[in-house]
Amino acid sequence: MRILKYHVTAKDVAKLAGVSQSSVSRVYFEGASVSNKTREKVLAAAKELGYRPNEFARSLITNRTKIIGLVMKGIHNPFYPEVLKQFTTAFNKLGYSILFVSTNNDEIQKEDIDMLRNYNVAGVIITDASLSLNVTEDFKENQVPLVLFNRKIDNDQFYSVCCNNLDASEKIAKYLIEKGCSKVAYIAGNANTSTSRDREKGFTSIIEKNNVTLNKYTSDYTYEGGYKTAKKIIAEKEVPEGIFVANDIMALGVVDALRENSIMIPAETKIVGFDNIEMASWPTYNLTTWEQPITKMVEQTVNYLMTEMVEFSGYTESVEVNGALIVRKTT
Repeated sequence: MRILKYHVTAKDVAKLAGVSQSSVSRVYFEGASVSNKTREKVLAAAKELGYRPNEFARSLITNRTKIIGLVMKGIHNPFYPEVLKQFTTAFNKLGYSILFVSTNNDEIQKEDIDMLRNYNVAGVIITDASLSLNVTEDFKENQVPLVLFNRKIDNDQFYSVCCNNLDASEKIAKYLIEKGCSKVAYIAGNANTSTSRDREKGFTSIIEKNNVTLNKYTSDYTYEGGYKTAKKIIAEKEVPEGIFVANDIMALGVVDALRENSIMIPAETKIVGFDNIEMASWPTYNLTTWEQPITKMVEQTVNYLMTEMVEFSGYTESVEVNGALIVRKTT
């Protein structure tokens, strides 16, 4: 004989609690007026019956869900899966779920935006995908708060949270100079991103002020890109005394390429990465790097979204959080 599992409804909770069904709805509807006595009775009955409110049904009424949309491109970069993990943990504790949207394009596409809108997301986080203003106006018009994470744009249209890349790269340049480097190289990632531009700007400004020889290379924020760029540097027969690489995963590729060619690190050349991903601390690499303050950046983002989701103000700001140099054995 097939046994059907009984589905507990708001009506069942109301009957056990001795209140109206509308009272049950008000308890689970944010901002609705309900007495403490009624709330306690409803929650006690719901716990006894194992009742869970229908989030989808509620979203049809409020035109909002307890879902945060997170758009990410660089899942190959270990930095971003860690970001996703921290956001998921933080929002789960607050009763929210993450709708993860993986995009293969450098710029977020209309279909990505449509997916977020179709799910009536309460808020949006965009990480390493570039933002086109014409496809995100709907969010502002519908008062859905949006945060650019680890990115910023050259206007005040959206709230952004990122590491203070300019300050970080300046300090990395000073550190390499203090270590005695008179000839250095900088390996950039995607030149179209604010992170890459700021890291190059800060590093270059200090190097030039100190009359240190600088060669620049452009790569793509991948291990393979770092490896190939290092091979190119080796082929030029003039390996610099210090190399600043715009992220850790590229830096690991650089380290492996140099070692394959019997170039001693740090005796012959010093390597500094950026992010402080877990692999950077592995004994195989022991990479000196700049630690991005992911936890603080996530907290800043979550606090902003939670505030704006309660009462949308449209407030925007470019928040930059300071990181720290982590010195290991590549310098």
